[in-house]
Amino acid sequence: MPRRESPLPEGDGPVVRFAAGLRELRRAAGGPSYYELAARAHYSVATLSSAAAGRRLPSLEVTRGYVLACGGDVRRWEALWHTTAADLAAAARSTAHTPAPPADPVDSPYPGLASFGSGQSRFFFGRERVIEQLRGRLTQQRFIALFGASGAGKSSVLHAGLSPSLRGEGRIVLTLTPGARPLEELAVHLAAPASSTPGRLLEELRAHPGNLHLLLRQIATAQTGPAEVVLVVDQFEELFTLCTRPEERNHFIDALLAATRAHNSACRVVLGVRADFYAPCIAHAELARALDAAMVTLGAMDGEELHRAICRPAQAVGCRVEGRLLAYLIAQVQGSAGMLPLLSHALRETWRRRRGTVLTMEACRSAGCIEHALTHTAERFYQALSARQQDAARHLFLRLVAVGEDVKDTKRRITGSELSCDPDTAAVLERAAAARLITVDGRHVELTHEALITGWPRLGGWLEEDREVLRTRRQLTEAAATWAHLEQDPGALLRGTRLRAARPLAHAKDAGLTAREQAYLQASLAAHHAEAAAATRRRRVRRLLTAASAVLMVISLTACVLAVRAGRQVAAQRDEAVARNASTQATGLWHRSPGLAAQLALAAYRLRPGRHSRNALLSTLMSTWQAHRAEMYALATPPTPPAGPGGAGGPGGAGGPGGSILATAGRDRTVRLWDIHAARHPRQTAVLSGHRNAVYALAWRPHSPVLASAGADRAIILWDTTDPHHPRRLATLHPHTHTIRALAFSPSGQSLVSAGSDGDVVLWNTRSVTHPAPGARLPGHHDEVRSVAFSPDGRLLASAGGGDQRVILWDTTSPTHPIRRADWHPHTTTALSVAFSPRGALLATSGGGDRPVKLWRLTQPRHPVLLTALDGPTDVVGDVHFSPDARLLAAASDDRTARIWQVTSPRRPQEQLLLTGFTTAVLALRFTPDGQQLITGVFDGTTHTLPTHPDRLLPRACAHT
Repeated sequence: MPRRESPLPEGDGPVVRFAAGLRELRRAAGGPSYYELAARAHYSVATLSSAAAGRRLPSLEVTRGYVLACGGDVRRWEALWHTTAADLAAAARSTAHTPAPPADPVDSPYPGLASFGSGQSRFFFGRERVIEQLRGRLTQQRFIALFGASGAGKSSVLHAGLSPSLRGEGRIVLTLTPGARPLEELAVHLAAPASSTPGRLLEELRAHPGNLHLLLRQIATAQTGPAEVVLVVDQFEELFTLCTRPEERNHFIDALLAATRAHNSACRVVLGVRADFYAPCIAHAELARALDAAMVTLGAMDGEELHRAICRPAQAVGCRVEGRLLAYLIAQVQGSAGMLPLLSHALRETWRRRRGTVLTMEACRSAGCIEHALTHTAERFYQALSARQQDAARHLFLRLVAVGEDVKDTKRRITGSELSCDPDTAAVLERAAAARLITVDGRHVELTHEALITGWPRLGGWLEEDREVLRTRRQLTEAAATWAHLEQDPGALLRGTRLRAARPLAHAKDAGLTAREQAYLQASLAAHHAEAAAATRRRRVRRLLTAASAVLMVISLTACVLAVRAGRQVAAQRDEAVARNASTQATGLWHRSPGLAAQLALAAYRLRPGRHSRNALLSTLMSTWQAHRAEMYALATPPTPPAGPGGAGGPGGAGGPGGSILATAGRDRTVRLWDIHAARHPRQTAVLSGHRNAVYALAWRPHSPVLASAGADRAIILWDTTDPHHPRRLATLHPHTHTIRALAFSPSGQSLVSAGSDGDVVLWNTRSVTHPAPGARLPGHHDEVRSVAFSPDGRLLASAGGGDQRVILWDTTSPTHPIRRADWHPHTTTALSVAFSPRGALLATSGGGDRPVKLWRLTQPRHPVLLTALDGPTDVVGDVHFSPDARLLAAASDDRTARIWQVTSPRRPQEQLLLTGFTTAVLALRFTPDGQQLITGVFDGTTHTLPTHPDRLLPRACAHT
């Protein structure tokens, strides 16, 4: 039994009479169901049923299909269709200048996410200046383009502002959006004014772009008196997001330009273009020339314009906006061109919750304010659906989004043929339209506004989850439409890569495919299986033929295997050489172009992962900043806090600076403090400028915010860095007669040792950091002392003499009477640095010679035992430092490298990392207190940081490049 149709609309208009005739024709044919008519006419059930619904005149092609399916007289119905279309055109012309009746006062004067239409012009305020600018430009030019961000209100300006104004001047205004078939849209919108059929006009437009000029002249001359046609093309960016045929896109643009450039042109063209599609527009050479003098920019509204846009629509229906709400809305929206849809939506929701005739701040808050009103509306709509309807809603909204690759996601207009015919989809469609989330325009469905894409987190999450699937499904939709248009031609089926990409959709339980798409995919898979079966048969025949030459094939395969093996070896050697060469070039390039160097090193590492390419890549991934504009001599990080409670608070007690503070010093006479909490983006917090000459030494007092600095002015200054942004000087000491080159606090913080070019090592009592007391002087060195260090328990003090090549070990159990325990020459040329391991009696020394880094066991302090001499550096090593967990040892060398060894087993250290690419000598390095970063200071004033866990950094190398 055929389903019962809904009653025709009231009235006796030409469309209603035409629909009544179609229904009578169906009854005369025996009342076939619409499913039967769809099978005969090759149109969807929804298309055929809407043709006889009486709400709008169906297209001539749909009418022909309906009549043929019912066995009617096609010629008679074609004539009747043309008569009805002419009656509609005459009625439209007669009512073009008739003012619209006043709006029902209960209707909202705010359209929400939808743009203002021509019937809402009396509620459209705030863009008067732009409208006047457009009108002025149109009097001088025949081609203009309105550019604005998504959500800036371009459609509202064109439809509710410019178009009514032009119609009031007696001009003929035709508006359209390009869609996926721009020439078809042009033909459909010109058919009624030109008293022709869309099919005929489409053929003319495709024949030559200049025919658009003739059609528009025909429409203009049909009017009484001089007239012009203003063609408004809104959402011009759909040419690039929905139209997939470049030839049709270019044909459409050429037609518009030709119509405005003709010497006897009777039209003017206004484009509405999203600002981020300027680049695709100027890719068309002729359009780029036309846009040179045709652009009008739609920016953000100022405060006065926003005031009018918010208040005047309410005043038009006898209401007003509360002052607090007005101030809040203007503050939220001013300066942002893309928030107008969210503003309109929030006002519409506030209107629904208004108190009498006043739109209040409380009503706006209950709607979710401007930030959440859209989300609240969309979520309320979604949560009110059943589980099956929610699935249908997800598929529906994903179909209404064109997923961008190099551009942002945009909304997409679809026809009813893309939608499933199930009741759940129909219910979702009806509810979404009632909530103003989508717009249903005859056979077309689209999102009300693109603000929904970014303003509804759930939709954004769907898009991120299914982005690749959406692209595949979109390609499947377009291919299925082409297949149906070609009457299911087997040559249009999916094959190869496209079929492999679409195959998962055939087995997915909830792929959201329409019946046509499922039929197309199944037909493609069946064809693939048939081709695979044929290929299998061919392979069997080939195997039978191959059996006769098996011996020859075995010989050939053996030769091939040997050749392939040799080729692989050659390729591996080639890759190794190329990767090594590229890695070397990358480190050499790093200081001039870090980004390019990182990319080159990453390419080398991917080509041939190995120790050399890994070191080069990590060298280019170091974070770098200019700490000093002169040579940098020292850096210091706060020592690792010990287990257990510390001493008293204040500058002299516990609670030292956080582990994210770094101190650097250099020839510019300053000490600089840096916040390295974000290692890739350090921030300078303070510059300490108390020294009168270069600063060579820095030391943090354990468990305390006290920093000691010393240098060529022979002064030691103690600083309180409790507030790293405003340090203050605590004390100034003058213990030496020459440059001070080394400082170190004892682990307890109660002793400070200084040493310098005069060869003296001086102990200070720093229980009071504001009045340190001088202690014992430790004789023994005959030349400058370059480094001093305390053991973890504070009992031993080591000093390294750069000139006399000696390391002296002192027992400082009694700070007033130190005892010399050992005195030896660890290196052949010079001794520059000493460092104790945080765990155990292990001492690292560095200097010059063939093996400039050595590890010593100090179980018996009087007899240091050499455990190992580390290979690698080719020049003197000026600084060594252990990581807080004692697992790693880092060394800074004058050969412009920094190395890290794993010293878990001190007798068998293993080199873990070699950092290269520095332009000058690496003078100092330190691990951060948490051991997660290595910081290097270079002679050229730059500082570099690198995580000590490269395995965590390498997988994210792309992000660093």
